[in-house]
Amino acid sequence: MDAVKSISVFFPCFNEQENIERVVKSTVDCLLPLGVDYEIIIVNDGSKDNTAQVADALAAGDNHIKAVRHKTNLGYGAALRSGFAAATKEFVFYTDGDGQFDIKELPAMFKYMADYDIVSGYRLKRRDNLMRKINAFCWTTLVCILFRMRIKDIDGAFKLYRRSIFDDIKMKSTGALINTEIFARAKNKGYKITQVGVHHYPRTAGTQTGAKLSVILRAFKELFVLYRQIKRDN
Repeated sequence: MDAVKSISVFFPCFNEQENIERVVKSTVDCLLPLGVDYEIIIVNDGSKDNTAQVADALAAGDNHIKAVRHKTNLGYGAALRSGFAAATKEFVFYTDGDGQFDIKELPAMFKYMADYDIVSGYRLKRRDNLMRKINAFCWTTLVCILFRMRIKDIDGAFKLYRRSIFDDIKMKSTGALINTEIFARAKNKGYKITQVGVHHYPRTAGTQTGAKLSVILRAFKELFVLYRQIKRDN
């Protein structure tokens, strides 16, 4: 655990008014006893419910918490990019604001940061419907073949990074391709990646948006643009 002395934790959120307060409070309960220097960032990606108001109230009540707001919904990749840009600590971790992961599994990742630049959590048992599982398997297989990577769960939202990576790579994706882009660019720069299994839980409130046809089509369009960029950079 000595490898991580300061950490930014952020949550990309879209219509998570029923989840985000619980997720943030559980994060405070996890990090505070560890004695690490921490900040929590809520990235509200143009939510249409009261996520913004909940985030602002949490930030007003605790100087460890910051709220970042997109006026309109810019996409998952844009939310991650805003979170990485707002992070100020040595390490940065993100997970979704829907509460499908247990933040108490984060400290177990800290020990790996002495030897690696990225620790990627993969879902031991994904708690989603069959179609989402099939889509995820096909997508992960495709991007790993294209970019010659061996990542078990490319879009698993439980990842810890050395923050300085994002001073070195320039991200362009605003949609669902963002994780593929980060890993492909980090791999090409020689950053070291390891993977650990984490538990995944059913969503108890709110609605998933990642499986929308428009999101999937946009991701494929961005994928082949990224592939050409990576090939050109090599």
